[in-house]
Amino acid sequence: MNDKSVSIDRRPWTKRPACCESRDPCIEVRDLSVSYGGKLALRDVTLAIPLGCITAVVGPSGCGKSTFVGTLNRMTDLVDGCRVEGRVELGGHDILNGRTDLIGLRRRVGMIFQNPNPFPLSIRRSLTLPLRRHGVRNRRILDGKVEGILRRVGLWDEVKDRLDHPALDLSGGQQQRLCLARALVLEPQVLLLDEPCSALDPIAGGVVEDLILSLRGRYTVVIVTHNLAQARRVADDVAVFWVRAGAGAMIEHGPVESVFDAPRSEWTAAYVQGVHG
Repeated sequence: MNDKSVSIDRRPWTKRPACCESRDPCIEVRDLSVSYGGKLALRDVTLAIPLGCITAVVGPSGCGKSTFVGTLNRMTDLVDGCRVEGRVELGGHDILNGRTDLIGLRRRVGMIFQNPNPFPLSIRRSLTLPLRRHGVRNRRILDGKVEGILRRVGLWDEVKDRLDHPALDLSGGQQQRLCLARALVLEPQVLLLDEPCSALDPIAGGVVEDLILSLRGRYTVVIVTHNLAQARRVADDVAVFWVRAGAGAMIEHGPVESVFDAPRSEWTAAYVQGVHG
């Protein structure tokens, strides 16, 4: 099967949800700085990420975009020599606090990477394994959740007759949608996407982009992308990162229309016009 014709449930969240207009924050980042081995990679980022909206993080390579996203579910903890300072508040709780339950945090804040990384298991077990680890044991409930989430990402009709086949046999686009399903089956509050389409062909990437759009209003989504056209198509808000004095920094943030059509920063203007970056 390929990714040319996929039915994705987009009810009824394709338009900008009311929460984006209210600007209620889901995540509040304050004075965030990150260093690796003593070298500063990200400096003093302060940003409110609105509830239920899609926020795109853009900027040239090496400006700290992936580092920033990695702090939002503490994936940076897995990097030796990484030091994080500041506050990242989710639901009023500073997740950088040493008492944070990291398993619980990563259930609430799922993450999808640039290259699809399905488990070396069957399609079915790729989805039931995380559910079982979080206490779901009933076979009927597991089967229902597997079917429901595969329908949600437009994979059910493609894989319903081979659920016990290896997930690695799927195409790249199907694997990425399965990884999305694996994150979504745990019913997270936030979904982090680090260049989720860049390793896919244009058709498969378009399918994944449609899926991302369908998440608006159900989840708070943060997507790192080098594709400015994609950011403009999918995002409600855009945060522009740049390298200043040898470290990444956020130079502008706001509604997508403002950032692209009336940027405040000359560096943002040059970047979105293709002059720099």
